[in-house]
Amino acid sequence: MFPPFNDCSQDDIDRLVGEFPLAWVVTRDFNATLLPLLAERGEDGRIASFLGHCGRRNHIVGDLRADPAALILFQGPSGYISNRIVSEPDWGPTWNYAAVRFLVDIEWVEEETPAAVDRLLDHMDGPEDQRWTPKELGARYHGMVERIIAFRAHVREVRPTFKLGQDESPPIFAEIVSRHGDRQLAAWMEALARE
Repeated sequence: MFPPFNDCSQDDIDRLVGEFPLAWVVTRDFNATLLPLLAERGEDGRIASFLGHCGRRNHIVGDLRADPAALILFQGPSGYISNRIVSEPDWGPTWNYAAVRFLVDIEWVEEETPAAVDRLLDHMDGPEDQRWTPKELGARYHGMVERIIAFRAHVREVRPTFKLGQDESPPIFAEIVSRHGDRQLAAWMEALARE
């Protein structure tokens, strides 16, 4: 019996969200947009919410004001696994991937908009003394920040899917890891296997 594809650790989920912060935010009306999101942790160390921001004219804003329930989709490494890289002639090709779905409720936190921008910049570029800052925009910054709004997505449920070769035999798994051209995907496969 193979382990289920949702059998992963909290560290796996944290790593995926940290390394791949661009996520789909999908409303119940099926409007969707890609936004970078930052994980916020609860007292137990797990992801309790996400901080993000978007344009006030973004089509999700109206949807989420009417109904705050949303789905957030993070996708990590993924790739096609060709049968040409394995030695077993009757092995069928597949696709490996890591993804996490979060069911959330969105709260608009307009007063946190400047801080949300700064926190995202810190995450992407490093601390303020090493990165571009909004101050460099001068007077333009205020006009830009007025056109965006911050939100906090409170996590209700987490649904990970890490399909990274755990259903392969050890020899086939080793061939895929050593021969696959996407070394990032291979590294994620190895890391999950070590767990």
